[in-house]
Amino acid sequence: MITLVEFLVRNDEYSHDEFVERWRGDHAEMASELPGLKRYSTSVPTDPDDAEYDGVLELAFEDGRAMNEAFESDVGQEVMDDAAEFTAPGAGPRMVVEETVHVDADE
Repeated sequence: MITLVEFLVRNDEYSHDEFVERWRGDHAEMASELPGLKRYSTSVPTDPDDAEYDGVLELAFEDGRAMNEAFESDVGQEVMDDAAEFTAPGAGPRMVVEETVHVDADE
């Protein structure tokens, strides 16, 4: 499994709270419909006034092909277009990673 990890920066016209509401609300509903999506998580800083980024996005897919197909789909295009309305695309680092879990207390 691979995971897209991206550090997000909000558009200037949004406060941090407005960004979080939009990101975790309507946008999350839309993004959860990405084809092939295995796991979707969002994280926000505990002290946003002292943070360089407004949030961390993690989207997991079976492999790179599934991730590419998800973003090439109609839903993927809608998700990216919507994100561009309240985030500054490319303003934060982005990386595709292979995860190794060393401890998972829930399993």
